[in-house]
Amino acid sequence: MGYIGVDLHTNKFTAAYRTSDEVKWVGTFNLDLVGISKFREKISRRDSIAVETTGNTRYFVEQISDAVKEVVIVNTRQFEVIKRSTKKTDENDSKTLAFFLSKGLLPRARMKDKEQSQLSSLINTRDKLVQLRTVLKNKIHNILTSYGIKLKKESLSSNKGLESVFCYGLDPLVTFELEIIVGQIKSLNESISKLENQIKEHGKELKGYKNLTSIKGIGGLSASILLTVIGDVNDFSDGDKLASYFGIVPRISSSNETTHHGRITRQGDKLGRTTLVQCTLIAKRYSPYLQSYYERIKSRRGSGKAIIATARKLLLIIYRTLKNDWIFEDFTNFVLANK
Repeated sequence: MGYIGVDLHTNKFTAAYRTSDEVKWVGTFNLDLVGISKFREKISRRDSIAVETTGNTRYFVEQISDAVKEVVIVNTRQFEVIKRSTKKTDENDSKTLAFFLSKGLLPRARMKDKEQSQLSSLINTRDKLVQLRTVLKNKIHNILTSYGIKLKKESLSSNKGLESVFCYGLDPLVTFELEIIVGQIKSLNESISKLENQIKEHGKELKGYKNLTSIKGIGGLSASILLTVIGDVNDFSDGDKLASYFGIVPRISSSNETTHHGRITRQGDKLGRTTLVQCTLIAKRYSPYLQSYYERIKSRRGSGKAIIATARKLLLIIYRTLKNDWIFEDFTNFVLANK
């Protein structure tokens, strides 16, 4: 039985093979069918492999998983040993992975299935376009402000609002710049709309979609995003583990008899966390339970901490909903539909 650490790059990978006692060999292989074939000749079904998450990890795992006992996907955010290494080489990194794998000390990451991965890519593309659109809207706002024109950014969400920026008789060069920016925003609006339609359409096929959309405050797009982040809910032993995965649990520092709870960790998927908060803002309007909880926390700790605490409460509801296969007939009163 061997332990193999793999340092993966775009067109090659370095592997270090060790037993529980020592490193037996280190080799570099091309990341193509020939190179992978040569690598497979040197390993057996009794071996375990550790590889960090990169853009081509899925390809590597698909090519090698049937040749070994297991492939451990390493959570790079939690595994800081390689990043802090004073001897940063491919060989040393692969040896480090192999060593910690042999001791069972590697933090594991989950790899989404192909459908979830593809949908997640669409969601991330949409998010980047939305961010770019926001940058351009801010640019329009700044240009108009420099000429003493006050315009609410929200008005730029419609074509009518975008066209209104040409009604102020600004200099030709400024108008030209605004025309370019407005044209880009309109194009982005069209692309974002197409992406959202695809995400909603394919999101319907995800397990748990009907469950989440039965929760008042979670629409088709939000449900698709949350489900791609959560993946298989059974990977989490309880709701607190899921909350930790979303990064909405407080940092805890303890010394002697003193324990301090700090800000949330913000680990995990940022878009998933943002989507959860947005759903919470809507859900608490319809749910007396969530609204009451929000108001109680707000009175003691302020609105910012209250919404995060309520988001965690909603996430626990999401966890139980998926875990128990609940579909709500009336979420407001927590009435389940008869199956």
